[in-house]
Amino acid sequence: MKSKLAHMGKKYLLHPYTLILIVLLVKIIAFRTVIFHNRSVTQIVLLEYPMWALALTLVVVLFKKRTWLAVWIFNTILSALFIVILYYTRYFSTLPSYYDVKQIYQSHSVGGTVALLGTPYDYLFFLDIVLLLPLIRYFTKERQLSYTDVRKGLFTFTCIGIVTTALAFRQPLIDVSYFAKENGYLQSQIVQLYARSFGVALATQEKLSDADLERLKGNDYVPFNKHKTFGVAKNRNVFVIQVESLQNFVINRDINGQEITPNLNKILKDSAYFNNVYQQIGAGNTSDAEWIMHTGLYPEGMDPTVNSLKDSEVASLPRMLSTEGYGTATFHADDISYWNRNKLYPALGFDHTYTSDDIPEQQIIGFGPADEVTFRFAESQIQSLLRQFNRVYANIITLTSHTPFKMPDDYKYLELPTKFNDTYVGDYLQSVRYTDRQIGQFVANLKRLGLYDNSVILIYGDHSGLHGKPVTEEDQVLLEDLLGHPYNLNDRFIVPVLFTAPGIFVNEQITHLGGQTDLMPTLLNLLGIEPTSQLIGHNLFQYEHNLLGMRYYLPGGSYISDHTMYIAPSAQHPASLLTRETMKRAKLTNRSQKNINNTLSILQYSDQLRREQIGQ
Repeated sequence: MKSKLAHMGKKYLLHPYTLILIVLLVKIIAFRTVIFHNRSVTQIVLLEYPMWALALTLVVVLFKKRTWLAVWIFNTILSALFIVILYYTRYFSTLPSYYDVKQIYQSHSVGGTVALLGTPYDYLFFLDIVLLLPLIRYFTKERQLSYTDVRKGLFTFTCIGIVTTALAFRQPLIDVSYFAKENGYLQSQIVQLYARSFGVALATQEKLSDADLERLKGNDYVPFNKHKTFGVAKNRNVFVIQVESLQNFVINRDINGQEITPNLNKILKDSAYFNNVYQQIGAGNTSDAEWIMHTGLYPEGMDPTVNSLKDSEVASLPRMLSTEGYGTATFHADDISYWNRNKLYPALGFDHTYTSDDIPEQQIIGFGPADEVTFRFAESQIQSLLRQFNRVYANIITLTSHTPFKMPDDYKYLELPTKFNDTYVGDYLQSVRYTDRQIGQFVANLKRLGLYDNSVILIYGDHSGLHGKPVTEEDQVLLEDLLGHPYNLNDRFIVPVLFTAPGIFVNEQITHLGGQTDLMPTLLNLLGIEPTSQLIGHNLFQYEHNLLGMRYYLPGGSYISDHTMYIAPSAQHPASLLTRETMKRAKLTNRSQKNINNTLSILQYSDQLRREQIGQ
């Protein structure tokens, strides 16, 4: 009897199908441990593993004549996928969805940063490819994989997969990382795919008025044309400069006796400077910042908003300005197909679009022309537009201060202490200093052309530059020395916003909370133009209270209020509430839950407005 049991055990335990499933299990355990910091046997064995095992079993069934080759290819693809997920999580602090993975061909924006994300241990994910599977194949070469061998596994994994996926649909998908941890990565992708294809069409929400939105943010509503700043800059030319990776902490800061942004600091005397405005971008990063600026709506979040536009025409800032006699143009020295800007710019309705096809390919830094080339080109086109239109709106997007921030020696204008040499922070400061000089030159040329005194110039950062694994422990020490405190989420997420309007503002500094969704309504109010569509943001000069949703870089469902920052539960951390002033933990209260509910209401309503506009 014992001999028979031993024979059966050897037959099944040493069967090649069993062995490759064991190898897969080890790989899944490593994946869950590294990505989710999770070693729960239940979640691994019942949630995560069966779906991957089902996929592997289907490969065995479908490729009968080339079974071992198919298994090897499957595991190679799986290893590569896990590496992509790992790197993406380290850089963006969130788990990628299939939306993000399918955008891998556009990864040149962070290509120079990839080397900073990996460790030699990461490539243990390929150990099965180069060692374990060949060994299994060698020692079991007399036994072939067949449908007869795997049919029980196919049935078992299919049943478990159906049950776990069905259970996943019972939970709301607010944050993909947390959802994937609790329900399994593949299940999270299935739920997202369903929500994108069918769930959106079924989603409905009661309409919120502007007064309702302000009430949710804690304000008493005031009609747009009754605001104290309405029309103070009417009929002025408008120049919007979206600065790549510009964070607020560099403004008015010295290093080694040198101003990091001397030109922006100088412009402050003619500006209203908002020093407490948070980025609100989604997976589209820079392109999402463009979307927010020109629609006043939240981005989609898990998917770059531009991917949903198709041939849409949306109610936008350029269209509203066009009806007021403005000629509109946007300038970005990158390939127009990158992040689907060939769909974004027509959707926003710019009269003229200038990209890498038009801007001279000169003085290449990183992956495009240096900012000075873009600004000089923009100046020439602005003069041409002014001969056609009474007023001009020019949207200029800088490019040079993009990760990995490597500047040629001739373009390094800061003399940094030696401890900053060859560091991520040092490179970042040099790139910001370069772009600051180009902005200063652009403003000087507006003065020379006689345009400055009759213009509004809005300058803001699109998103943080210093985040993720590229910021090493050495960089953290340098930042603490520079800032006078440990680098925190406020330093990371707050972007500077300058509304420069000579004769209207004189060195004003405004500290109440704002978000990028507030930029468009604030600008329109200064120009005395009432929006022709509903906006989620509000006029920063009028309202002191705010409530901002965060969909990326913080877990979905997170919010920022006047005094606190709520970080929703994620794949690696439980929910937490921080006091924004000190960034110390605070106790969750009934007010916190109310803010969570209000934030979700605002986000969902913004999604409804976006879907209505793009016809989704």
